[in-house]
Parts: sequence; C-alpha cells; structure tokens
Amino acid sequence: MNPATREQLMKVSTATLCTALFKRGLRNQFIQDVRPLDPGLPNMVGEAFTLRYMPAREDLNPISVFLDRNHPQRQAVEQCPEGAVLVIDSRKDARAASAGGILVTRLMKRGTAGVVTDGGFRDSPEIAKLGFPAYHCRPSAPTNLTVHQAIDINVPIGCGDAPVFPGDVIVGDAEGVVVIPAHLAEEIAAEATEMTAFEDFVQEKVLEGRSILGLYPPTDEQSRSDFAAWRQAKGR
Repeated sequence: MNPATREQLMKVSTATLCTALFKRGLRNQFIQDVRPLDPGLPNMVGEAFTLRYMPAREDLNPISVFLDRNHPQRQAVEQCPEGAVLVIDSRKDARAASAGGILVTRLMKRGTAGVVTDGGFRDSPEIAKLGFPAYHCRPSAPTNLTVHQAIDINVPIGCGDAPVFPGDVIVGDAEGVVVIPAHLAEEIAAEATEMTAFEDFVQEKVLEGRSILGLYPPTDEQSRSDFAAWRQAKGR
C-alpha cells in the first residue's frame, strides 16, 4: 500500500469511508456485528490476509490436528505479512473461538496490523490489554475445533456479510471495520480525507448553534465560502 494512502486512512472514520464507497455503488463493505476489544486504539489499517473456516467434521477435527505444522490456522498466523490484517471467516458463529491470546500475541509480535473475525476470541480480556487491534463479535471460550474447521488461507472470503479479497484494504476504528477494494484504496482515502475536513468544519459550526439547513449538505453559497475560509485558517 502507498504509505501516503495508509497515513490518510489512519485519520478517517469507517463511517466516512462507507459513504465514499456508497457513492461508488458499494453498499456491503462494512463488516457486520464486529467491535474492537480496545476501542481506544488508533485506526487499524492494512491489506487483507484471510483465513476461512468451514463447519467442523468431528472425525477430521480432533485436538491432535494442531500437531500438524501445516494446520491452516497456524499457517495463517505465521504467514500473515508484516503490516497486513488477518481477516477470519468464522461464518458469523461465535460459539467457538476463532483464535486466542497466544495466536493473537504472535500476530502482534510478527508486526501485523491487526486481526478481525466475525466469530469470537477466547482469552479476550488478555487480548484487550495487548494494545493490538483485534475485532470480534463476542468472547468465546471453547476451542475453534468444537465448531470450526480451518480449511483455506488467503482466498476470497465473507466476513460479517462483507466480501473480502486478499489484498483488499482493511480499516478499523472504534465503531467497526470496513473493507476497501484494493483498486479503489487511493481514491477512497483521498476522498475520505476531503470529506473529513468538511465534516469537522460542519461539526464546529453546529456546536456554535448553526442550522444544518444549507450547511449539510452545503447548498448555500455562504456555507461554501465559510468552508473555504475555514480550510485556509486551519491549514487543511
């Protein structure tokens, strides 16, 4: 990812990004029903590296499968590139954990940008203290083997009803996670940066008591002039 694009995405909200995507006809890029374990962290930004689970078949998914060094879950943790986000398709099923504290800590120590699942994490209190971006549906103590069978890494997946292709740009904030198609990342980041400047201006004026009519959207010429003056004064 272009470093300038990454820097821009660190400073914009998932809400603003969703609006920019909607303008291009993309309505389902927000991962549903996931939330950060630590909402006080800076934005999570990175390219997607994926892990896909399927329903577990009991005879193929005993605890001994973890003895295999090529187990897809373990390989996903060890192969996810530095600066990337591991995105896990857990079929929106948090009855069993997608991963736990040890694997998430390994991702952090390897320099990845974060981890997202539409299922749950075990050891969630410990993960929340790592200072590492992690998003899930809810805590889930049982091992993934009881419900999920790791089957593929770095393939197209669905996560919380959002399509995720390897290399798509993942952005998370205190509200949730959005998926930006890779080929749109630079233009979406630039547009969202412009939108954020305008929204900051609007918020300031609304706090001063100004009506949103003619301001949001800026249908009045005075609003457009005021915004231009505000940008010049703020250096934005």
